[in-house]
Amino acid sequence: MAEEVAPARAEIDGLTRAFFGAFTNKGGRPDVDLLYRIFLPSAVITKRAGAEVEICDLRQFVEPRRRLLTDGSLVDFIEEETAARTDIFGGIAQRFCTYRKAGILAGRSFSGRGVKTIQFVRVGAEWKISALAWEDEQDGLPLPEISA
Repeated sequence: MAEEVAPARAEIDGLTRAFFGAFTNKGGRPDVDLLYRIFLPSAVITKRAGAEVEICDLRQFVEPRRRLLTDGSLVDFIEEETAARTDIFGGIAQRFCTYRKAGILAGRSFSGRGVKTIQFVRVGAEWKISALAWEDEQDGLPLPEISA
Protein backbone atom coordinates (compact mmCIF):
# COMPACT_ATOMS: atom_id res chain seq x y z
CA MET A 1 0.00 0.00 0.00
CA ALA A 2 2.79 2.47 0.88
CA GLU A 3 4.37 1.80 -2.52
CA GLU A 4 1.13 2.87 -4.22
CA VAL A 5 0.70 6.03 -2.14
CA ALA A 6 4.28 7.34 -2.49
CA PRO A 7 4.05 8.18 -6.23
CA ALA A 8 0.63 9.78 -5.73
CA ARG A 9 1.97 11.85 -2.82
CA ALA A 10 4.92 13.01 -4.95
CA GLU A 11 2.55 14.04 -7.78
CA ILE A 12 0.25 15.89 -5.39
CA ASP A 13 3.23 17.64 -3.77
CA GLY A 14 4.37 18.79 -7.21
CA LEU A 15 0.88 19.89 -8.20
CA THR A 16 0.58 21.89 -4.99
CA ARG A 17 3.95 23.61 -5.58
CA ALA A 18 2.80 24.47 -9.12
CA PHE A 19 -0.48 25.85 -7.77
CA PHE A 20 1.24 28.21 -5.33
CA GLY A 21 3.88 29.13 -7.91
CA ALA A 22 1.22 30.23 -10.41
CA PHE A 23 0.58 33.31 -8.24
CA THR A 24 4.19 34.41 -7.79
CA ASN A 25 5.15 37.50 -9.77
CA LYS A 26 8.30 38.26 -7.81
CA GLY A 27 11.10 38.16 -10.38
CA GLY A 28 8.89 37.65 -13.42
CA ARG A 29 5.49 37.12 -14.93
CA PRO A 30 3.35 34.43 -13.25
CA ASP A 31 2.07 31.43 -15.24
CA VAL A 32 -1.59 32.03 -14.40
CA ASP A 33 -2.72 29.86 -17.34
CA LEU A 34 -1.25 26.89 -15.47
CA LEU A 35 -4.31 27.05 -13.21
CA TYR A 36 -6.54 26.06 -16.14
CA ARG A 37 -4.34 22.99 -16.69
CA ILE A 38 -4.15 21.77 -13.09
CA PHE A 39 -7.79 22.29 -12.05
CA LEU A 40 -10.79 20.37 -13.34
CA PRO A 41 -12.85 22.74 -15.52
CA SER A 42 -15.81 22.32 -13.14
CA ALA A 43 -13.79 22.93 -9.95
CA VAL A 44 -15.40 24.86 -7.11
CA ILE A 45 -13.33 27.54 -5.37
CA THR A 46 -14.41 29.02 -2.04
CA LYS A 47 -12.94 31.92 -0.08
CA ARG A 48 -14.11 32.54 3.44
CA ALA A 49 -13.40 35.84 5.21
CA GLY A 50 -15.13 36.14 8.57
CA ALA A 51 -18.83 35.66 7.90
CA GLU A 52 -18.42 36.36 4.17
CA VAL A 53 -18.24 33.41 1.77
CA GLU A 54 -17.34 33.81 -1.90
CA ILE A 55 -17.91 30.80 -4.16
CA CYS A 56 -16.74 30.88 -7.76
CA ASP A 57 -15.95 28.73 -10.73
CA LEU A 58 -12.49 28.40 -12.23
CA ARG A 59 -12.73 31.37 -14.61
CA GLN A 60 -14.19 33.64 -11.90
CA PHE A 61 -11.22 32.68 -9.71
CA VAL A 62 -8.43 32.95 -12.30
CA GLU A 63 -9.19 36.06 -14.33
CA PRO A 64 -9.30 38.67 -11.52
CA ARG A 65 -6.04 37.24 -10.18
CA ARG A 66 -4.46 37.39 -13.64
CA ARG A 67 -5.30 41.10 -13.86
CA LEU A 68 -4.05 41.81 -10.34
CA LEU A 69 -0.79 39.92 -10.87
CA THR A 70 -0.01 41.38 -14.30
CA ASP A 71 -1.33 44.96 -14.38
CA GLY A 72 1.13 46.40 -11.84
CA SER A 73 -1.37 46.62 -8.97
CA LEU A 74 0.26 43.74 -7.08
CA VAL A 75 4.02 43.37 -7.39
CA ASP A 76 6.73 41.28 -5.76
CA PHE A 77 4.02 38.85 -4.70
CA ILE A 78 4.84 35.41 -3.41
CA GLU A 79 2.61 32.81 -1.84
CA GLU A 80 3.96 29.52 -0.53
CA GLU A 81 2.91 26.53 1.50
CA THR A 82 4.47 26.33 4.97
CA ALA A 83 3.08 23.01 6.29
CA ALA A 84 0.78 20.30 4.95
CA ARG A 85 -0.96 17.05 5.63
CA THR A 86 -2.21 14.95 2.70
CA ASP A 87 -4.59 12.01 2.95
CA ILE A 88 -4.89 9.74 -0.09
CA PHE A 89 -7.40 6.98 -0.76
CA GLY A 90 -7.35 5.38 -4.19
CA GLY A 91 -7.93 8.16 -6.70
CA ILE A 92 -9.00 10.90 -4.28
CA ALA A 93 -6.91 13.04 -1.95
CA GLN A 94 -7.32 15.88 0.52
CA ARG A 95 -4.55 18.34 1.45
CA PHE A 96 -4.84 20.62 4.46
CA CYS A 97 -2.09 23.23 4.49
CA THR A 98 -0.94 26.50 5.91
CA TYR A 99 0.58 29.18 3.71
CA ARG A 100 2.15 32.59 3.83
CA LYS A 101 1.96 35.43 1.35
CA ALA A 102 3.62 38.80 0.91
CA GLY A 103 3.80 41.50 -1.69
CA ILE A 104 3.21 45.14 -2.51
CA LEU A 105 -0.39 46.07 -3.29
CA ALA A 106 -1.06 49.58 -4.63
CA GLY A 107 2.34 50.68 -3.33
CA ARG A 108 1.88 49.27 0.20
CA SER A 109 3.71 46.21 1.56
CA PHE A 110 1.60 43.52 3.14
CA SER A 111 1.91 39.97 4.38
CA GLY A 112 -0.42 37.34 5.71
CA ARG A 113 -0.97 33.71 6.47
CA GLY A 114 -3.85 31.31 6.20
CA VAL A 115 -5.15 27.80 5.64
CA LYS A 116 -6.12 26.14 2.38
CA THR A 117 -7.83 22.85 1.84
CA ILE A 118 -7.37 21.32 -1.59
CA GLN A 119 -9.29 18.34 -2.99
CA PHE A 120 -7.62 16.24 -5.69
CA VAL A 121 -8.99 13.55 -7.98
CA ARG A 122 -7.13 11.23 -10.32
CA VAL A 123 -8.41 11.61 -13.88
CA GLY A 124 -6.81 9.06 -16.17
CA ALA A 125 -3.07 9.25 -15.55
CA GLU A 126 -3.10 12.70 -13.86
CA TRP A 127 -4.10 14.25 -10.58
CA LYS A 128 -6.24 17.39 -10.87
CA ILE A 129 -7.58 19.87 -8.34
CA SER A 130 -11.34 19.47 -8.02
CA ALA A 131 -11.98 21.96 -5.20
CA LEU A 132 -10.18 24.63 -3.20
CA ALA A 133 -11.21 26.52 -0.08
CA TRP A 134 -9.24 28.97 2.05
CA GLU A 135 -9.41 31.43 4.89
CA ASP A 136 -6.77 33.90 6.03
CA GLU A 137 -5.59 34.11 9.61
CA GLN A 138 -7.28 36.85 11.62
CA ASP A 139 -7.68 37.99 15.22
CA GLY A 140 -9.24 35.15 17.18
CA LEU A 141 -8.50 32.64 14.43
CA PRO A 142 -4.85 31.58 14.67
CA LEU A 143 -3.26 29.04 12.34
CA PRO A 144 -3.53 25.43 13.46
CA GLU A 145 -0.55 23.14 14.01
CA ILE A 146 -0.35 20.65 11.14
CA SER A 147 1.30 17.28 11.55
CA ALA A 148 1.77 14.88 8.66
